Amino acid sequence: MTLTRLELAQFRSWPRLGLDLDDRPLAIFGPNGAGKTNILEALSMLSPGRGLRNAAPGDQARQGPDAGWRIRAVIGDHRVETGAAPGESRKLTIDDKPAPQVALGRLLRLIWVTPAMDRLWTDPPESRRRFLDRLTLSLIPSHAETALAYERAMRERNRLLRDEIRDDRWFRALETRMAQAGAELTANRLAALHRIHAAQADAATGFPAATLALLPGEGHADDPDPDSIAARLAATRPRDMAAGRSLTGPHRADLGAHWGPQDMPAALSSTGEQKALLLSLILANARALAAERPVLLLDEVAAHLDADRRAALYDEITALPAQSFLTGTGRELFAAFGPRARYLSIHREGATSQATEDPA
Repeated sequence: MTLTRLELAQFRSWPRLGLDLDDRPLAIFGPNGAGKTNILEALSMLSPGRGLRNAAPGDQARQGPDAGWRIRAVIGDHRVETGAAPGESRKLTIDDKPAPQVALGRLLRLIWVTPAMDRLWTDPPESRRRFLDRLTLSLIPSHAETALAYERAMRERNRLLRDEIRDDRWFRALETRMAQAGAELTANRLAALHRIHAAQADAATGFPAATLALLPGEGHADDPDPDSIAARLAATRPRDMAAGRSLTGPHRADLGAHWGPQDMPAALSSTGEQKALLLSLILANARALAAERPVLLLDEVAAHLDADRRAALYDEITALPAQSFLTGTGRELFAAFGPRARYLSIHREGATSQATEDPA
């Protein structure tokens, strides 16, 4: 589906913003702090979860946690509205009917890159696991429901562990639920990596292809067999009770990446190559979703890229059947787009962001 309209009300630095959208990449530029990323964050709220900043609803309101905010969008033939009233959690309606957040994953396939993700390959495993699950969610929308089922069962098991409850029947019931959801979680991740590898094969790209692997870490997190997961959870109860939490399962997974003829680990690559490798995966993700017409959110994407790599990136973006939104500090960073893109200039007056569209 195509996103054709975005409206913000009291979201971050934007009291109001209305944008009509089309197929062209939208290059959003302006000084740091002007409100560029706030537009991308609003777009990211059209997917399940807490968006690209992982922010609580109260932190997104322009006038503080005691105020509310609203985002409206037109996606294909559907009218979507999401927002939060003061002190409340985020609500969602689709065509004026209440809907769970997981429904957004079936309307729009969102992929994003933020400056914080430049450290993906050197950050703790949790960051790579979160990245892998976003990638998997874009390819398999039901992954969100599976992850929720696993988290709920694990939270309940962890509560029993902390309270030192020793009722075998309670543990067996929760461990069965964890094992079933955990096996599906792992199978989804493996299927997503397979699709990314296929999307990288024979692609004409100026970015390095990566060999990706689901790493088990310390928790056998690459096991897709529910019976063995359940057996392992039962066997590790004494150790888990001493720790007060579950130490084995897909919540301990990590994402490994190697590239080039030397099979270079991503974590040992230069800053520029790490950024290029990250963008290579994002582009492969978009190619794998070509039939669904994904939306790319690329925040400060030109950082650590030289002029040739920027031009190569923009060529690939314009060739993709996708909608793309990019931010940068100056219009000159997007010069290689030429008339293929739209340009939105952002500036800030006090606490208020304002936008002006520049001619191509």
